Amino acid sequence: MTDFTDEQIQRYARHIVLPEVGGTGQARLLAARVLVVGAGGLGSPLIQYLAAAGVGTIGVVDDDTVDLSNLQRQVLHGGPDLGTPKVESARRAVERLNPDVRLIPHRTRLTADTVAGLLADYDLVCDGSDNFDTRFLLNDACHFAGKTLVSAAVLRFDGQLSVYKTHAGGPCLRCVFAAPSAPDAVPSCGEAGILGAIAGVMGSLQATETVKEILGIGEGMAGRLLLFDALAGDVRSVRFKPDPDCPLCGRAPAISDLSGHRKTPPE
Repeated sequence: MTDFTDEQIQRYARHIVLPEVGGTGQARLLAARVLVVGAGGLGSPLIQYLAAAGVGTIGVVDDDTVDLSNLQRQVLHGGPDLGTPKVESARRAVERLNPDVRLIPHRTRLTADTVAGLLADYDLVCDGSDNFDTRFLLNDACHFAGKTLVSAAVLRFDGQLSVYKTHAGGPCLRCVFAAPSAPDAVPSCGEAGILGAIAGVMGSLQATETVKEILGIGEGMAGRLLLFDALAGDVRSVRFKPDPDCPLCGRAPAISDLSGHRKTPPE
């Protein structure tokens, strides 16, 4: 078993006693590098639980600052952080939580020009973004980079979660949703609202699936879409297969690079 300090043995004791984790698995977590896109409602519990689990390097991409309206659900941040870049607030929170973990702040907006460089330094990617354009960009970029993508989304009283790993023969986001919805087709959380605890539920589930992927344990969520309806108290899982006509990962893909994600500047 990998050598741990006495403090680490005590910190991770409840992991190490799990046969599915043990010392070897905990060492794997400490060596893992995970990129989290978004330090908001989903990213807050996700980052906290990854850090608490001892995921050694967590990169966080976010270009926003902490606003008072965030605090109802973005529990990584607090009143003293108002006006602070979310990546810096996240870095300070992780430092308080676990000195074993290094959080790398990327205060930038994810674009077709920056995404490949950001993904290159990480083993696995988590999507905690709040818009369709970013979700599809990450899906496509992870496909081309051969990276596993753990993706979640929330709105009002509902949440969904899946894992996309086309490099292992699984379906991608476009196998379920062929293209992003029109900008005005689905309201944002600011427009439609969200019960704060929903973000906590889905972000925690996202952290669970990320840890499972790092450790290679349990039944993964690739090819399954988990749907959570808080008002009905209902959780269900829908299975789906790779779409042979998928424009990204199908038999005759029409998408060969990320150029379709580059915005045409106005004339």
